[in-house]
This record gives sequence, C-alpha cells and structure tokens, in this order.
Amino acid sequence: MKYFGTDGIRRIANTELTPELVYKVAKAGAYVLAKHSNHTPTILIGRDTRISGTLIESAMTAGFLSYGANVKLLGVIPTPGVAYLTKKLKADASVVISASHNTYEFNGIKYFSNKGMKIPDSLEEEIEEVLESNKIEELKAESNKIGVSEIREDLLDEYLYFFRKNFEDEFENYDNDDFVVAIDTANGATSVIADKVFTALGIKHYIINNTPNGININDNCGSTHLDMLKKFVTANKCNLGIAYDGDGDRCLAVDENGNEVDGDIIMAIISNKLKKENKLAKNTLVATVMSNLGMSKYAKENGINFEQTKVGDRYVLENMLKNGYNLGGEQSGHIIFLDYNPTGDGILTSLMLIRCMLSEKKKVSELAKIIKIYPQVLINAKVASEKKYDFDKDLEIKEKIEKLEKEFAGNGRVLIRASGTEPLVRVMIEGDDQEYITKKAKGLAEFISEKLK
Repeated sequence: MKYFGTDGIRRIANTELTPELVYKVAKAGAYVLAKHSNHTPTILIGRDTRISGTLIESAMTAGFLSYGANVKLLGVIPTPGVAYLTKKLKADASVVISASHNTYEFNGIKYFSNKGMKIPDSLEEEIEEVLESNKIEELKAESNKIGVSEIREDLLDEYLYFFRKNFEDEFENYDNDDFVVAIDTANGATSVIADKVFTALGIKHYIINNTPNGININDNCGSTHLDMLKKFVTANKCNLGIAYDGDGDRCLAVDENGNEVDGDIIMAIISNKLKKENKLAKNTLVATVMSNLGMSKYAKENGINFEQTKVGDRYVLENMLKNGYNLGGEQSGHIIFLDYNPTGDGILTSLMLIRCMLSEKKKVSELAKIIKIYPQVLINAKVASEKKYDFDKDLEIKEKIEKLEKEFAGNGRVLIRASGTEPLVRVMIEGDDQEYITKKAKGLAEFISEKLK
C-alpha cells in the first residue's frame, strides 16, 4: 500500500504528512466508512502530545465535516482509551493521531472500526483507492448536511471509570500500604490519565516525564528508554517501575533492583496467574515469532498452549479473535487482554501486573523467575532489495541454518526474516551463550549478504 503501513500512516508531520493529505485521508475515510452504514457517521478523534497534533486534528476534522460526518474531539488520550470509547459510545469509527514510540517530528493516523479495532487491510486499501482517484473532489456534503464537531475532553473520565469498574473493589482488599510504583508516562498520551487512575485505585506512586511540551515525547524516556526509570526506582526504593510509550498502548516494567521486565516476562507472570484462576481462555497464550525462546519453554513447563504468529500486534489479535483466546502480545510490551479491550493497553497491563504482585504478596523479581530469558542477538544482513525474500529459497542458506539449529539441540533458535521497509535480511539467534550466538549470527549474516548481494 502507498500510504498505510502495518500501523496506519506514519510520516514526518507538515512535510510528508501535510494538512492537505490529512484532509483528503479524512474525506476518503468518511466516505468508505459511511458506505457501510445508513446514517450520519459519528467519528471520535484522539491524539497524543506532539506539537503537530492539533494541526493534524484540525485538518482531519475539516475533512470529516466537509463530507458530512460529525466529530467528537477527545483531546489527549491513550490509543486504547479511544478504542474503548468507540465501542462504549457506539461511534461509527475513530481516529488516533499519534506516531507511538517515534520522536516528536513524526505523526501518524490510525483508523479504528466501530468495534474499537484497527480497520482491516481491505478498508485501508479502499481508502487508498479513493485517495488516488479523482472522486475525492466530489465528496462534499450539501449545505444542510455539513457535519459539526464538539470538544468532548470530559470523556477521558469514562476511560478512568473503566479502570475503576474493573479494579477498584479488588484493590481495596489488598494490603498495599508499603507498595510504591514509579510511573514514566514518556511525556505522552498517558501524562494526565495515569495519575488519575493510580490515585483513584489508591496506589502510592511517583510520576516522572509527565510534563509534555510538544517536543519531549519519548525523548530519553518511556518504554523505549528505560535508563531514567531504572535509576529512579532504585534511588527511591520503589517496588516497581512502569514505563508507557508515547500513545499508551504498551507497557514495560522495571523490578525493584532496576532490571528490565519486558513484554515476554510480563505475559508469563500474568498468564500463570490467570491459569491458576481458570481465567486463561482455552489455556492458551499467543505471541509472535520474535518472542524469546524462554516463552515456549515456560509455556511447556507450565502446561500452557503456546501459539506464535507473524510479527505485528494485528496478527496476534487476529489469532485471538479467530480461536477464542484472551491473552496475547509482543516482547515490546504491547499486550492484549481481550476480555477488557481489543487493543494493547499500557495502563491495563501495568494494573494486571500489580494485581499479580499484591495478590501473591511477591516482588516482581520473584514472579519473573518463572521464565528463563535466553540471550538474543539480532544482526542485519545487507542484501540486494530484489533478493531479500529469496533467503528461504537458497539451499546453501537453508543448509547452514539447519546445521546451526542441530548444534543447539533445542536450547537455541535461529529466526531469519526480511525487513518490510529496507534492503535487509534480519538474522536473530538465541541461545545460552551470548558470545557464541553473536559469533554465529555475524557469520550467518555475512554469508547471507554474500549470497544475496
């Protein structure tokens, strides 16, 4: 697709993602989404804290209104909050303006359907077709059918109520007097709501990086830069550190000793707890092929079925919906709890982790012992662009991989995949010995580069 990538449209704001393009994307989107309904569509718009957010929001709003759709502006709100409100208010669709974990100069547009899920590829393709045609000029509402927009930043409280409804009663029963959490909101979309949620649930907390100024989102903070949080947790003797990304759909954690607790470890801790409570649907956990080898071993040892999908949260969700599973996610901390919300939710993930700690009366470092994380090395092999998908057709490359996997005898793994955007083949190797796997990964990457140059 020309405009939409794996996670909506993401480009540098005001140069590549221009107001003109945004206006057209809104018009085309309203047309495609309205085609499938017989009433005036209502569309919600939420955004993160980037300086370009209100510019893109204005262009988007104008596009929707000129086609005759009505708009509710939610202001700064996490992506999962928009997904939740779309379902709750029975809106026809919604848009999130965010570039997630990217630096501030980027921004993006992500459409959600009336079910609160990212719209399928087929609808994105349809929107692109309209964008590319001359039809866009004809899409205008008659004078008395022009849409209206209203500011509804008060709806953030509905999202707060979602957490209170699901956790307040249970958290009241825990002894959490000595429990303190440090929260890093990445100067992003969780800056306002995180404090409200933790205050409402009576969890003592410090908040850092919650003074967004439009250009400091993800700047050496949040889930992509954990160093500041690690230092803060150990210096202030916190029980746990929580880091969200720019749009609030991911969460990573830091234990009381300042060690990283990634998405794989978080999923292991929570799936184990849900299994004990008979709340893990079909006793299954879903993750992508990039999950650590330790995940499949943990699942096997604990009697949990483990399913792996292609890389990308949309494939995890697809598998969960198709098969009736309720827990899945990625190493990056994008975790989906389908009983609550059909998209990753950083705040929800952190509360589920805190629930495990308080109910089991254990430190997060103790809970994490349930899974052994194997060292992982990722090396990029530079290849000719037209040959990057040929690595699995080359017999010599296949032979080399098979030989290496035999050497590991179940205690290592080789994963090769082509980059979606660059002329690269990514070589990922896991095993017990960091030095050994680094050497093997470099050797294999060089061999692939040579063969596919």
